Amino acid sequence: MKRRVSILGATGSIGQNTIDLIARDPDAYDVVALTGAGNIEQLAADAKNLRADIAVTADESRLDELRHALRGSDVVAAAGQNALIEAACRPADWVMSAIVGAAGLAPGLRALEQGVTLALANKESLVCAGHLILKTAKACDARILPVDSEHSAVFQALVGEDMDAVERVIITASGGAFRDWPLERLADATLEQASSHPNWDMGQRITIDSASMFNKAMELIETREYFGVRPDQIEVLVHPESMIHAMVGFRDGALMAHVGPPDMRHAIGYALHWPERQSLPVERLDLARIATLSFRAPDEVRWPALRLAREVMERGGLAGAVFNAAKETALDGFIAGQIGFLRMGEIVEDVLNTMDPSHIDAAMTLDNVAHADQMARQAARRVIEQ
Repeated sequence: MKRRVSILGATGSIGQNTIDLIARDPDAYDVVALTGAGNIEQLAADAKNLRADIAVTADESRLDELRHALRGSDVVAAAGQNALIEAACRPADWVMSAIVGAAGLAPGLRALEQGVTLALANKESLVCAGHLILKTAKACDARILPVDSEHSAVFQALVGEDMDAVERVIITASGGAFRDWPLERLADATLEQASSHPNWDMGQRITIDSASMFNKAMELIETREYFGVRPDQIEVLVHPESMIHAMVGFRDGALMAHVGPPDMRHAIGYALHWPERQSLPVERLDLARIATLSFRAPDEVRWPALRLAREVMERGGLAGAVFNAAKETALDGFIAGQIGFLRMGEIVEDVLNTMDPSHIDAAMTLDNVAHADQMARQAARRVIEQ
């Protein structure tokens, strides 16, 4: 029997890697919905090739373009936020949540309400609303499988283990484009320089987040939410080779490491085929050729995002939603050339320190998360425009 699958965020790097795996065995899947944003040509081509039921662009103004691109096929075209939600609610067995940013929260949440297995690549879901996401999954008998390479690695290392035996969780970071730059050079880092990753092939926004380590800061918060460990049990190591994705330390002193190539198809494939393992088209590592793996502690002066993430975990409530919204807005400012690279961290810290506590302490509902997000974005924009 074919598995019904949907891909929310099909035109991004995670979505495209997911499509690559599904397209290798098309007879095993019934593709329900593909969603994207501005890359209409790619969205339409994939929807036709995979014979999806529906293709949705988040941009309502592009609906006619999408319809034109889908001409001659049976794929339904739709556009806008309501259409995204409707696509997420369509009956499916497995849904990839790969929409970038806070925009991915509501569709992923609605998919969980249908009782699906949600492959979660959208970091913001757990950062902004971890308690709500996990509570919904439990109430609706849905399952969440992590797709971040680090959290997939932790998940795999914990198979058959007792969480009470876990002492620490170590997630690794490549260090991004600027890991070996002198600190004094970072103030002059350009958009082009920040958009080039030494190991991973990712979209521009996540590549810049890697250079600033905001990506890793988000993953710290995700680790706490997903695995229920204390913040003081979570460590970050800079690992330039990006071969070890995470390690789990146990109370008997054992350290379980997940080693693999920097290829997102491993984590995606693990979630797609779970609980079984299937053959994947990823590189098989030659450790003798690699010879050396290196590690170093992260410098929180260079990467203040890590310190801010720990403050967010300590604060609790909707601090994660404020953190993410300020980060996304600061990133927009850097991409637009309004602020320098180092100003991103300063803006996020300023917003966290000045946000009205009532926005952070509000009950965790989707509406309150959205309101905190809006307030934080407005505050960040004011700081950028000063």
